[in-house]
Amino acid sequence: MGFLPAGFLVDDEVLERVRRIELPWNRYGIDPFGVEQVEVARMFTILGMLYKRYFRVSVAGIEHVPARGRAMVVGNHSGGWALDALMVLASLFYEVEPPRLGHGMAEKFINRLPFASNLSSAAGQLTGLPEHAERLLGDDRVLMVFPEGARGTAKLYWERNSLVKFGTGFVRLAMQTRSPIVPFGFAGGGEAIPSIFNLYKLGRLLGVPYIPVTPWGVALPRPGVRLHLEYGAPMVFEGTGEEDDEVIDLKVAQVVERIRQLIATAAERRKEAA
Repeated sequence: MGFLPAGFLVDDEVLERVRRIELPWNRYGIDPFGVEQVEVARMFTILGMLYKRYFRVSVAGIEHVPARGRAMVVGNHSGGWALDALMVLASLFYEVEPPRLGHGMAEKFINRLPFASNLSSAAGQLTGLPEHAERLLGDDRVLMVFPEGARGTAKLYWERNSLVKFGTGFVRLAMQTRSPIVPFGFAGGGEAIPSIFNLYKLGRLLGVPYIPVTPWGVALPRPGVRLHLEYGAPMVFEGTGEEDDEVIDLKVAQVVERIRQLIATAAERRKEAA
């Protein structure tokens, strides 16, 4: 069923942990969304090497992520590319018991990259369509959301701990599906990938939003950089999700302010541990 040989880049212990994820796997190790145990294990074998060895990652507040039931983990991008998303996925898998598979909403440009869309979907990272998000939450999954979108990953080094404008759809979705929002702040990504400018025209030619450029040219992350994830208490908003924009905007502002506080805490803890 997989796209690569089953044993290639799959750690047996990681695969056993994947099998403990409480999803309705069939006898072939595939769930109703087409997520494959082997591809999930391959993803977390690679992420585990980054999470445990390549970077120095610390996490606080992971107890706020529910061990079971639906939830939306919502936080900030910190620049370069979505390194933060990879570390969030790893924290949900390695730090939560039983382990949880976070489902990210992949950018639509990934569909245009050879094999990337199939591999991403098989590992549980589906294209960012509203119907996918609703179905995942309806099935009591964990949805990972970055309301800043691609504008968030385009932040330059000196903007790394700032926030750009949030979309509002995530709050409407949380209300419609009665899902708690677990906010988080991520710090250190801007130090790992210190972008100094972005090549937008080249990015469009290659089918991606932009190409980040660091002082050493390519945007490969520096090894050994300390990264910190700070999760906060769940935020629950009552309503139907059909409220007027003014009502939703106020709730979005509450989430933004909470994430801003968590970023500041994450940056401080990262500095203290350095």
